[in-house]
Amino acid sequence: MSLSMKDVDPAFQGAGQKAGIEVWRIENSKPVAVAESSYGKFYTGESYIILKSNATKNGAFRYDIHYWLGKDTNQDEARTAAIKTLELDGALGGRSVQYRELQGHETERFLSYFKPCIIPREGEPEEHKTRMFVCKGKHVVHVQEVPCARSSLNHDDVCILDSKNKIFQFNGSNTSIQERARALEVVQYIKNNYHLGKCDIATIEDGMLMADAEAGEFWGFFGGFAPLPRKTNVKAAQSTNAVPTQLFCVKKGQAERVAAKSLTKKLLDSHNCYLLDCGEVIYVWMGRNTSLAERKAASEAAEEHLRAQDRPTSNIICMIDNFETVSFRSKFNSWPQSDADASEDGRGKVAALLKRRGLDVKGLLKSAPTQEEEEPQPYIDCSGNLQVWRVNGQEKNLLGDDDQSKFYTGDCYIFQYTYTGTDQEECLIGSWFGKRSVEEERDSAISQANKMVESFKFLATQAFIYEGREPFLFCAIFQSFMVLKGGLSSGYKKYISENGLPDDTYREDGIALFRVQGTGPDNMQAIQVEPVAKSLNSSYCYILHHDSLIFTWNGSRTTTEDHELAERQLDLIKPNMQTRVHKENTESEQFWEILGGKTEHATEKIASVAESDPHLFSCTLSKENDWGLLMQVSEIYNFNQNDLLAEDIYIIDCNSSIFLWVGQQVDSKTKTQALAIGKKFLECDVLLEKLSLQTPLFIIMEGSEPPFFTRFFTWDSTKTAMHGNSFQRRLSLIKDGGRSTMNLKPKKRAPVSFGGRSSSEKPQRSRSVSFSSDRPRARGRSPAFNALASKFDNPGGRNLSTPPPLVKKLYPKVGEGEGGGGGSGGSGGGRSGGNLDLSKIVSKSKAIASLTANFDKPTREKLMPRSLKGNILKSESTAKPELNSKANPMSSRIGAQTMKEDAKENEAEEEEGLTIYPYERLTTSSTDPAPDIDVTKREIYLSSSEFKKKFGMTKDAFRKMPKWKQNKMKVALKLF
Repeated sequence: MSLSMKDVDPAFQGAGQKAGIEVWRIENSKPVAVAESSYGKFYTGESYIILKSNATKNGAFRYDIHYWLGKDTNQDEARTAAIKTLELDGALGGRSVQYRELQGHETERFLSYFKPCIIPREGEPEEHKTRMFVCKGKHVVHVQEVPCARSSLNHDDVCILDSKNKIFQFNGSNTSIQERARALEVVQYIKNNYHLGKCDIATIEDGMLMADAEAGEFWGFFGGFAPLPRKTNVKAAQSTNAVPTQLFCVKKGQAERVAAKSLTKKLLDSHNCYLLDCGEVIYVWMGRNTSLAERKAASEAAEEHLRAQDRPTSNIICMIDNFETVSFRSKFNSWPQSDADASEDGRGKVAALLKRRGLDVKGLLKSAPTQEEEEPQPYIDCSGNLQVWRVNGQEKNLLGDDDQSKFYTGDCYIFQYTYTGTDQEECLIGSWFGKRSVEEERDSAISQANKMVESFKFLATQAFIYEGREPFLFCAIFQSFMVLKGGLSSGYKKYISENGLPDDTYREDGIALFRVQGTGPDNMQAIQVEPVAKSLNSSYCYILHHDSLIFTWNGSRTTTEDHELAERQLDLIKPNMQTRVHKENTESEQFWEILGGKTEHATEKIASVAESDPHLFSCTLSKENDWGLLMQVSEIYNFNQNDLLAEDIYIIDCNSSIFLWVGQQVDSKTKTQALAIGKKFLECDVLLEKLSLQTPLFIIMEGSEPPFFTRFFTWDSTKTAMHGNSFQRRLSLIKDGGRSTMNLKPKKRAPVSFGGRSSSEKPQRSRSVSFSSDRPRARGRSPAFNALASKFDNPGGRNLSTPPPLVKKLYPKVGEGEGGGGGSGGSGGGRSGGNLDLSKIVSKSKAIASLTANFDKPTREKLMPRSLKGNILKSESTAKPELNSKANPMSSRIGAQTMKEDAKENEAEEEEGLTIYPYERLTTSSTDPAPDIDVTKREIYLSSSEFKKKFGMTKDAFRKMPKWKQNKMKVALKLF
C-alpha cells in the first residue's frame, strides 16, 4: 500500500506501542484521544475509534480496531470514523482487523473490553431518574434501555429497574441461571456508577406474588401485580442466515459478483479488494497491494451493499491480506498457512513517514518486541508420590519402583501423582496410551482411571496423554522417562517394523537404539527407535546396545549438556557396561555394521508443538444425531475467572494442550461425557490450527483447579469455594460479600492410594534405579561426573541419576545430608560425614528433652535450640501418635516451617570456615581441581566477590532461585 504524508493523522502518534485499549472520539472530523478514566463511557450522539493491542506469546502485537457508532451520531462523523480507522491501520503497518460496531448490535469481542457492560448515555447525567434495562447474553451482556412500563417485562429476558433508592432485577421465567448471573454484574455496575455504591438490591422472580415485600415494592411501580402475557405479536427478526454466501470484487467503488463453484484462497488477488457476504456478517478483504483510497472505497461499498439489502445492523469486519480472522478463513474450502511477515515493509514505510514528521516511532520500528524464550515449567511440586499401573486387559498391575518410568509402546498405563498443593494434597490421575496399544486396552485404561477419579468424588485432575505428545508437566513428574519397543500386556499385538522385522519387545540381549532428549536432568527421556542408521539425528545423542557392546553417539549439533544427559541415561539402561563414545563422522565400522550400514540421516531437531496464546471456549453439548454428538462452541474474548460459570463446561486451548473445566453445577451425566466433549473439540479444530486428536487433554473440576490451570487467570480460590449456582453466589457477594448465605465447600479429603503405599504416609519419592558406589564405572566419563555418581548409594531415594525436584526444595532430615541420600541434592549427602555428627546431635537432643520434660510443650519449644527443635518434636510425635501431623495439621505446618528455617540457618553456618578456592580450580574441566569439595555445590567455595562476578548476583539471591535455574547457571559456568 502506498502512503503519503497526509494518510496518517497526528492523533495516532505512538498508538499500539503497548498492550491494552486506546480510545479516540470524533470531534469536528478529527480523532481526539479520550482520557483513560472515561473508557467505556459512550454517548449516543458520538462516534468513537477503539484500538485493542494484544501482546502475543511470541512477543509480537496483534491489533483489533473498532469504530463505534451511537444511534444518534450523524453520517459525517460515522463516515469519518470508518476512514480514520483505515488510517490507524496504516499507521500500525496494515496488521489489524477492523470492526464496525453499531449501538445495540455490538460484537462480543467489543463488549468484552468493557465488562460487565456498556450503557450509552444521551448526555451528562443530571438528577437520577427511574430507568429500565433489558439484559441479554450468557458470556457478555447486551444492555438496552427500554420504556419503564409493564409492557417492557417479559418471560424471556432479565430486566433491571433502576429506581432512586433500590435496584430491582426481574428474572423472566425462561431465562437461564447464567443469564441471571451475568445480569447481576450489570446491577453491580449500575450501583457503583450511578449510586456511588450506596443503594439496596432486590431480585424478583417471574410470578412472585405481592405477598413478598420486595416483590410488592417492585410491582408498585407498575400499578400492582398482574400476570405477564405470553408474546403474541412479536415482529420476527429478519433472517440473515438464509442469505447465501457470495463473493464480490470491488472495482472503482462497485461490487461485482465473482462466479465460482467453491471458495478458495486463489480467488483473492492481492491487487484488489473483495466483499464476502455471509448474511449476519459481511467481510471486507483488502489485498496487500491495494492503496488506501481503494480500501476506503471497499469499506464504503460494504455499507452501500447492506443499505441496498436493507440489512443495516449486519456486522462489517475488514481485514488485510495475511491477517484474516479464523471465521473468515473457515468460509473457504482451502486456505494455505498465513505469512504475517508480509506487513513489515508497509510498517517500515509508515514509521519512516512519522519519523520525518518528528513523531514517536518507537513502537512502529519493531514488529515484535524482543522476548527471551520462556523456560517450560511444570507449575506444581514435582517431589510428590508417584504410583504407576500397567493395564492388562480389564485389570491393572502396580509397577515396582524400578519399572514405573519404563513404558512400552504396545501398552497403556495409569499413573496417580499426589503432591502438596497450596493448602492441601492435590492429585493428578492420568492415562498414557502407547502408539501400538490396542483399542480394548485404551478403553480399559480410560474406564479404570475414571473409577479412580470417581473415588476422589471427582476432585482429582484427570489427564489423557499419548506417546510422542507428552507435555512438559508429565516429563517433569517422571523426570527420567523411557519408551521401549514392544509390549508386556496380554493384549499386545506385534507388528512389522520399517526394516521388515517383527517388533519384538525390548530384550537385554538384542539390538536396541535409544534417542536421548530433554532439557535437563529433571526432564530427560530415552526413546527406543528403529536400530538403523536413518534413525540417527545430528541434533541428538544416542545409545546403541548390542549384546555385550554399548556405544554412545553424539550428533554434531549436540552440546556438552546433551552429552551429560546421555551419560545419565546410560546409568538407567546399562549401568555396569563399558561404553564406547562415538562422535558424528568418527564412527567405527563395527558401529555401522550393527546398524545395517551407513545411510543419510536427519540433522534438525524434531519439532515439538509449542504452546500458543490461550483461548477460552464455552462448550454446550447437545443430544446425539445420526452423525454423533452435537456441540456448540463459543469463544470468550479477554477472559478472566468470572467467565467460568458453575453451570457450564469450558475449554482452554493453547495448542500444545487443552484444559477442560467442568463447573460444579453441571449435571452428573454431562460430567461423565467430559472426555467425549474434549475429543469433539479437537475434531472441530475451532481455531483452524490443525490440532492433533492426540493433543494432551486435562479434565479439571471446579474447586480443584491445579496451578497449571490457574496460571491462565488472576486466580481467587474463594470464588470456586462457594456453594450454590452462579446466580446465588454472585447475589451473595453483591449483598454481603458472601459471608452470610454462601458457606464454603469442605476441604478436599486426602488422596487415597490404589495399592502400595498410602499417600498419607508421605514417603520419599522413589525412582527406578539405585546405584552402588563400588560398581564399575564406564569409560569416557568425566572425573566430576564419576565423583557425583559415586554418591548415589541410597536404594530408597529418588532416581539417583537425577538432581533434586524443580519446584520445591526438599529440606534435610537430621543426620542426612541436604541430598537426603540422593533425595534432594542428587548426591546422597550435601552435608554428611564431617559436617554433622549424628551421635552428638542425638545425645544433645536427649539431654535437652530430659531437662525440659516437666515443662508444657510451648515452654519447651521456647527453651530448646532451633537447630534441635525439629528432632525433639519429631521424637515426641513418634512417641505420641496424637501429636502427629495427621492428628494436628497445624503443628505439622509449624514443624515444616521450622525445618525450613533450620535448613537455611545451617546452610549459612556450613559455609563459615569453608576453604575458598579460585574459580579455575572449581570448574568441571579444571586441570588442578580443588580437593575434598562437594562436587554438587562447587559454587559455595567461591569467594563472595568472585561469586557475584561470575553469577551476577549475591549468594543469598542465588539460593532463593528455583533449583532448575540454579543448575542451568551452574552448567553454563561449568560448575555442574
